[in-house]
Amino acid sequence: QVQLVESGGGLVQAGGSLRLSCAPSGSIFTITTMGWYRQAPGKQRELVATITRRGSTVFADSVQGRFTISRDNAKNMVYLQMNNLKPDDTAVYYCNAVTVACRGMNCWGKGTLVTVSS
Repeated sequence: QVQLVESGGGLVQAGGSLRLSCAPSGSIFTITTMGWYRQAPGKQRELVATITRRGSTVFADSVQGRFTISRDNAKNMVYLQMNNLKPDDTAVYYCNAVTVACRGMNCWGKGTLVTVSS
């Protein structure tokens, strides 16, 4: 099993920045790609950004150029740096890990709330 714990959410004004962290534990050696997803009220969960073990990244068009994802393989941490935040970025942000150690090869954290005020 792999467990994921997110931190770093909070309330920020539009134009501000936040940094989310995700700390995996358990069978972390089985993790391949990690990423961040978000779910706004009344909307489906959507991809924000992913990063492979080698550092290849993918970003949603809506956050390209504003968000950065990074991964510290030594500390087994993944980060999401969010700059120039907009009210539309308000959502619960979930850490994701692709691993055979979880059902459906996907593990999820419980989420951290990001609220961007206008």
